[in-house]
This record gives sequence, structure tokens and C-alpha cells, in this order.
Amino acid sequence: MTQGETAAGQDDSPRPAPRTRRGMRTRAALITAAREVFERDGYLDAKISDISRAAGLASGSFYTYFDNKDQVFAAVVAQVQEEMLHPHIRQRIGITDPSALIEAANREYLMSYKRNARLMAVFEQVAQIDENFRTLRIERGRAFAQRNARMIRTLQRSGLASADLDPMITAHALSGMVSRMAYLVFVLDQRIPFEKLVATVTQLWVNALQIPPGASTPD
Repeated sequence: MTQGETAAGQDDSPRPAPRTRRGMRTRAALITAAREVFERDGYLDAKISDISRAAGLASGSFYTYFDNKDQVFAAVVAQVQEEMLHPHIRQRIGITDPSALIEAANREYLMSYKRNARLMAVFEQVAQIDENFRTLRIERGRAFAQRNARMIRTLQRSGLASADLDPMITAHALSGMVSRMAYLVFVLDQRIPFEKLVATVTQLWVNALQIPPGASTPD
């Protein structure tokens, strides 16, 4: 059995979060170390012993918090997803112009993807060979699409986006476009200036939704 596998009949669900501050610090240290090892060695070659060593812990301490390599990798991915979803952007920055709001969301996503590019490359590779992480990737894409579909519905109700568009299908299409461009630029190293990338994907969003110039969302 490899480090990423689980014994037959073993529960592979995540363990409960530790209750003590020391336990929370130790778990966080393992997640940070795991990210370092996954980015350096890739998923297949990463070893639990290396993760434990990078966290400054004995190998046996790993199993207090995670059953296997899959679980700690899922924890790393979840941490990054929380950062990349950047919820409530309108409330945080106070923008009411829908085009500017879309630009701000695209900018935050692309900046976050750039910061996490090495891990995103590993995640894409793992999703191709592991059914569980393929499912996780699909769920991650759905979370982004659902968030963007809510924004599209709000614009449609305000008469600021084409009512003919299906919000969820449109969100999947446009989110997928931005995600793929991020992978192309930050993982495959396609040389596109960052500001030009932000401006282009934002213009494609605005054109697809048919947002009129000078529009403003209601308070």
C-alpha cells in the first residue's frame, strides 16, 4: 500500500480539528510543510517522512492529525481555495460599477493563482490520476461558478446583464476561461503581461454579459 492509499475498510474522512492551541499549531505546521514538499517534489514523490521532517516533527506525529498523504494534500488545497474564492468582494471594496467589480474579482483571482501557481500545477496533475481529487477539482470549479452565477443573477434582476443567458452555464464558461488563462500564464509560462491579462478577461466577461457602459448596481 502506498502512502496515498488507505487500508480496506478504513475511514478516509478528515479527522476532527484539534481542540488545543498546541494541536492547532502542530496541524497548521504540517499543512505548511506539506505544501512545501508537494511543491518541491510533486504529489507522487512526496513522502510523509519528509513532511514530518519539514514540520520539525517525528514521523509518528503526522498520524495524530492525518491518516495519509491524501488527507494532508486535501487540507492544503482547501486552504488555498479559501483564499482564492475571495467572497463578499463588493462589501469589502465598496464598488458598485459591475464592470469594475468584475475587474476586481478577476484581479484578485489571478493574483492569488499567481501566488499559488506551483501548488495549482500539482493539483492539476493529481486530478488527472486520482478520482477523489478529480471530484475535488470539480467541486472547486462548482464553488467558483456558483459564486459567479449569484452575481450574474443580481445583474440580470437589475437589468444590467442579458436576461437570455443561463447564469450557471455562463458562470461555468467564463470562470473556466479565466482559470484556463491563469494556468496557461502562471503554470505553462505563456508570456502575457499581468495588466493586459486582467483587462482582456474582464472585457470578455463584460461583453458576454452585455453590461452597458456606465452601469451601476443598486445599493
